[in-house]
This record gives sequence, C-alpha cells and structure tokens, in this order.
Amino acid sequence: MQVVALWVLVFVLFDQPQISLPAGATVNIQIILRWIHFMAGITWIGLLYFFNLVNMPFMKEIGPATRLKVVPTLMPRAMWWFRWASVITVLAGFIYWSMIVGADARNAGTSGGRAVGSFFVIWTLAFMVEMAIVMSPAEGLKTGPVLGTVVALAVIVAAYVFLAMNFHGWESSRMLSIGIGGGIGWFMMLNVWGIVWRVQKKIIRWTAQNAKDGTPIPPESAMLARVSFLASRINFILSFPMLFFMGAASHYPLFGK
Repeated sequence: MQVVALWVLVFVLFDQPQISLPAGATVNIQIILRWIHFMAGITWIGLLYFFNLVNMPFMKEIGPATRLKVVPTLMPRAMWWFRWASVITVLAGFIYWSMIVGADARNAGTSGGRAVGSFFVIWTLAFMVEMAIVMSPAEGLKTGPVLGTVVALAVIVAAYVFLAMNFHGWESSRMLSIGIGGGIGWFMMLNVWGIVWRVQKKIIRWTAQNAKDGTPIPPESAMLARVSFLASRINFILSFPMLFFMGAASHYPLFGK
C-alpha cells in the first residue's frame, strides 16, 4: 500500500497537468454565457418534461380534494422556476448568439442587423399563428392532427424563411443553426409567458380560493386548462428539434461553412 502511495506521489509531482485559461475577454464571456444557458435550460426543459411526463398524468389520477391541496402548493413554485428559467435561458443564449453573428459579420465586412431583426420578427410571427389557434373558440382547430399540422408548418416555414433571408455566404453554419434552434426556443418562451403562465395563474388563484373559502371555480377553468395543456404539449414536442439544432451548431454543420 505504501509503494502504491509513493508512486502516486511521484506521478503527481512529476507529471502535473498543464492547465491554462484561454486569454481574451470574448472567449471567457462566451463560456460563462454558455454555462448559464445550459444551467437555466436544464431547469426549464427539465420542468417542461416533468409537467408533461409526470405531473399531467398524476393530476388526472388524484381526486378533487387532493388537487385542492396540490395545485396551490406545487404549481406556484414550479411555475416560478419554469417561467424565469425560460427567460434566463433565452437571454443568455441570445447574447451568445449575437456575439457569433457579430463575429461572422465583421469577418465579412458587413452588418448582422438583418439576421437579428429577422430572427425576432419571423419567430414571433410563428408564435402568433400558434397562439391564434390555441386561443381560438373554434374547437375543431385544436384537435391533435389540425393543431399539430399548423404548428409544424409554422415552424418549418419560419425556419425556411430565416435561412432564405440570411444565406449570403458569410453566415456560418453555427450561426444559422442557432438561429433556428434559438428561434424555436424564443417561440417556446413566448408560449410560456403568453399562454401557459397567463392561464395557470388564473387556475392557481381559483383553486386556492376554492380550497380556502369554498369559492366556486369558474366553469371556464376546464377550457383554460386545455389551452395550457396544448401550449405545454407543443413546447414539449418542439423541444426535440430545438435541442437538435442547438447541438448541431457546434457538432453537425448543416448550412455551408
């Protein structure tokens, strides 16, 4: 045992690893942004998967009395982490992406304003299409095949238009891939704040009031719960192509150089 310890000591003393932090502010800022992006993203998407794979089936199985205890206690905390993690994920990711856009544009002697502007316009319009259908009183539009087809087309068209508007030869594959993956992430964050949270805070409030003093839960709560379910399920499904394009940015070049 002493011989082994001696050899370990010799190895540590004479074969030390060479560690050096990269020089320059940009590379260090980027790794900090990516780390924040990853940590917040794990929190956000982890809760998204929890809601869809665990919480929704669980809520269907418990009785009304148990639901009155669970919803006011669990959902405010879960939704707080869920919605703010989405903001931090998107904000850190966008700052990181804008640095890539700026570097690509400077190398080509041009401006990246078109890429950034088109990103927000295109993906916000895609969300507005989805929101119009999900919030529509026409129930026929909210069936799985119809809603799924419309959202899929909106996302595919948004990705195609973004590429068509930003394919001049100087844009790197990494920039374009994140432009699509991050665009889906922007779409998903708008879903969180524009639909899911708007609905859930009403349901939480109504449930808490009913548990506290017996105030009847409005009949519209069932309709709103379905709206929240649809938006959350859309985000769940979109998380897969979103994660693919984010991973492909550095590991699977799809769009030219």
